[in-house]
Amino acid sequence: MNVLLDGTIILDREMLHDTLATGLRLPPWYGRNLDALYDCLTDVQEETVVILRDQAALEEHLGGYGRRLLRLLEDVSQENPHIRLDTAGETPEE
Repeated sequence: MNVLLDGTIILDREMLHDTLATGLRLPPWYGRNLDALYDCLTDVQEETVVILRDQAALEEHLGGYGRRLLRLLEDVSQENPHIRLDTAGETPEE
């Protein structure tokens, strides 16, 4: 399964969580916050690639929340071998 997070399209937290819930087929109890996302992603048993495009735009639209999301995705990809983060050739800004 692949889910695309396009920073040019995701303008706010609601759009982010809509995209994640649909793309990742998250359960109805998904709490639409980063803690709930972490819980859901650590339980994923299907090979899943989260494709992040235009990280700079995502961070511009979501601010610190976007940076925390990226950190969460990096952490989950380290913890769960079924989750892979693909930044589409982008390098995270220092």
